[in-house]
Amino acid sequence: MNLALTGMLALLLALAGVAISVVCLAVGLLLSRRDPEGMGPTLVWGGHTAVILTFVGLTLACGVLEFCLLSGDITIEYVVRAHSNESGLLGILYRISGLWEGKEGSLLFWGWIISLFATIIAVRDLRKAEKLDSVALIALQAILAGFVGILLFSQDNCPFITVSSQYFDSWGNLSGAATLWGMNPLLEHWAMAVHPPALFIGYAGMTVPFAYAVGALVLGEAGDDWVKKSQRYLVVSFAFLTIGIGLGSIWAYVVLGWGGYWGWDPVENASLLPWLICVALIHSFTVYRQRGAFKRWSIMCACVAFAFSVVGTFIARSGIIESVHAFEGDPVSTVLFAILIALALLVCALGLAVRWKRFAPRNSADESVESLLSREAAYYFNNVLMVIFAFTVLYLTVASALPVWLPFGGQSVSAGTYNAIARPLGILYLAVLACCPLLGWAHTDRARFLRQARVPAVCAVVLFVVLLAYFALYLSPSYDALIAEGGSVAEELASEGPVAYYKGLAVVGFLVASALFFNALFTIGRTTSAWGKAHGGRGGFVGFFQMIAGNASRIGGFVAHLGMSVILVGLICSSMFVTEKAAYLAYDSQADAAEELSVQGCSLAYTGNSIVEDEERGHIYYTVEFDVYRDGVFVGHVAPNVQLVESTQQTKSNAAVLGFADQDLFVVYKGVDTAGSFSMDVRVNPQISLVWIGFGMLVAGAAIAGLGRRAPKKDAAQAPAADAVQAPASGESA
Repeated sequence: MNLALTGMLALLLALAGVAISVVCLAVGLLLSRRDPEGMGPTLVWGGHTAVILTFVGLTLACGVLEFCLLSGDITIEYVVRAHSNESGLLGILYRISGLWEGKEGSLLFWGWIISLFATIIAVRDLRKAEKLDSVALIALQAILAGFVGILLFSQDNCPFITVSSQYFDSWGNLSGAATLWGMNPLLEHWAMAVHPPALFIGYAGMTVPFAYAVGALVLGEAGDDWVKKSQRYLVVSFAFLTIGIGLGSIWAYVVLGWGGYWGWDPVENASLLPWLICVALIHSFTVYRQRGAFKRWSIMCACVAFAFSVVGTFIARSGIIESVHAFEGDPVSTVLFAILIALALLVCALGLAVRWKRFAPRNSADESVESLLSREAAYYFNNVLMVIFAFTVLYLTVASALPVWLPFGGQSVSAGTYNAIARPLGILYLAVLACCPLLGWAHTDRARFLRQARVPAVCAVVLFVVLLAYFALYLSPSYDALIAEGGSVAEELASEGPVAYYKGLAVVGFLVASALFFNALFTIGRTTSAWGKAHGGRGGFVGFFQMIAGNASRIGGFVAHLGMSVILVGLICSSMFVTEKAAYLAYDSQADAAEELSVQGCSLAYTGNSIVEDEERGHIYYTVEFDVYRDGVFVGHVAPNVQLVESTQQTKSNAAVLGFADQDLFVVYKGVDTAGSFSMDVRVNPQISLVWIGFGMLVAGAAIAGLGRRAPKKDAAQAPAADAVQAPASGESA
């Protein structure tokens, strides 16, 4: 059986499905408009069926690649380049992940996810097709046409090109350069195996709101149907983008060996861009459904979010930006993604220009800001901050490819520049988020505001005092000690701003995190209490889950806000107040003894070193081992190593991380110098576990909001007291 040919035929089947679906849906909609009882509905039904046919073709194509990856087939070049030689359960995971390891497979997988979402829409709408769904399917299938087209007709992007005969010996075994092909050892990590598909699901999910926005613009339907139909996909996309960013951070932390989890790399930024716009879109959707306002904002954000999802791949494939994550430059896919970006923005501009009046707010007062202390103002700040932040990050990311006469043009922007912008903007955004649940529509009643804010404010002050004590006793002294020690690390830290500003920003961040945490927590409490009173105090597990289901959007949103407050504390501690010590430890080979290394109350006592060769995998591990003492008490053992892949001579530093409740000890061994001394880099990352916990809470909140039942639509003018409790503002967002 020729597996490469089977894969190509599967792609042809998918392309046929795309063509048939677009033609049938478009012609069917036109005929249905003229004669609702004629052939139109039948053609629309056929278009929906062809969408399913596309999914079958792409599923078969993915299945062929996965079969080859798992069976060790060596006839397809992509499989040979993406395969992993790891054994055991992790080996199976890595071989499965080979599907999205390279650019060809990742394109196929991304297209398959878009097709999956399109199929869900088509199946749910198969019996009684609605015009909005049909137009959205045309948009989705048109996007898929680009993906499937370059998979089939571009040799650089086709995953089913066979291995040239020159790479085989007379016995049919791989020879020459092909023996060095395989998965990059840096990618052989569980987090990296899951990180790309999570992002691709998020990127593909952002296509659905865009497609429904196109449908709303084409049909001139300014109601909230398109929002209702796409909101769940949006929240799912947000959840998977969050998972992808979080797992990518974990991978960078433990694999790349530099001690951090976010370095403002261009491809890292590319994953952040749609996430930022996604946050703005979620909040805009809330106002759209609740107030009939922010209609134009929602259309714009849906189009920009899709464009930014494509921007990431454009950056990774175009070669215009250097990145450790980027693929080799490919002109065909670069043109495709450039066209998709341009079309998304063009659709937004032209569609809104034509339908500007149709997408006016339901009531002109709904989008007017009568008071800065109102939810309307909070929403405006929310959206404006996210959009400004996203476009600023985009500009700085592509700055090195811009003309030199532009600001930052031709320059690679440092992480310190990003931090200088992101930190105050992020804290300001979360401050708005913290206040939003307490504000009223149009204006805020002072008495009610004070009544609702009193208890959360007292709790927030208590938490802030605790954080302030931690800052004064630990964080600030560690910062001062690092600056006093001097060296390149101190110089880099000092370049991020004056001491008073740097520390003041951290203190303000702690205050905002405290307020956000308790405002979100008490709003969840008020929501559950109001539900209990309205339903006769129904208790037990059944009552609890009914309460969650009935208020999923609000509760999920505020759980996400809790996660953001926890992340903020973790980011301040683990990115602004890291203690780092790089040193060469003199080694006596005869006595097998080395110097002791001390950093921030922790001591590393040398216990031995080894060179271990894994003949089966062709890896050599150079390991140095230490006993770790904290304040004189033994707390653990670390064994960082340098991994050498013999076939490619590629090295990889495997860091050793010793986690405590309040900090991580991060130890990297970088090899030996000419004198035989061990090159070590040791960092103490305070409260870094809060970053991972906060990411988990953020995903949990999105899952609750996405999986739960939507609460019935409520006029904001009704029941002011309940409105204050159920605050759709940002609470119903994530």
